[in-house]
Amino acid sequence: MARTHDLIKYLTANNASFRLLRHAPVFSAHDVAQATHVPDTALAKTLLVKAGNVYWMAVVRGDQRLSEHRLKRALEVHHAHLAHEEDLDLLFPGCEIGAMPPFGNLYGFPVVVDKTLADDDEIVFNACTHTDSVRMKFAEYERLVHPMIAEIALPESEFDEDEATWERSADDKVS
Repeated sequence: MARTHDLIKYLTANNASFRLLRHAPVFSAHDVAQATHVPDTALAKTLLVKAGNVYWMAVVRGDQRLSEHRLKRALEVHHAHLAHEEDLDLLFPGCEIGAMPPFGNLYGFPVVVDKTLADDDEIVFNACTHTDSVRMKFAEYERLVHPMIAEIALPESEFDEDEATWERSADDKVS
């Protein structure tokens, strides 16, 4: 599973209600939100993390940052770090770097979603490219993915320097 076509085929085969949004190439969470005409709070930003010995997809709102402390507490691990860009190339062949959809189940990864995103009615996320996004109800996404819901993120305004250092390499890119 790596291309927009495959994701759309999966959604259709599972009778999911969704809308494919095509837009100019964009590379940050904020720019995806603007291109798809949704607030940053509705954007699902996907990050790949290695927690202990397991890769996880961590999904947070576009206006938030992943918190190392909260993530480790939620996953009950002592060590966690963002995956390296080389890992993304190997684990998501055919998917543009920074454009992975938040469907860990299609790639064999468990998924953890921040509680604030789970409280939203609709979400928008990248669909394997920087020009394709999908809009769907969170309840529909949850039905397909069965993610763990936990408090794993902080608003940008509450992010302290220690947390910023951990995520600096991921910056604001959608992954």
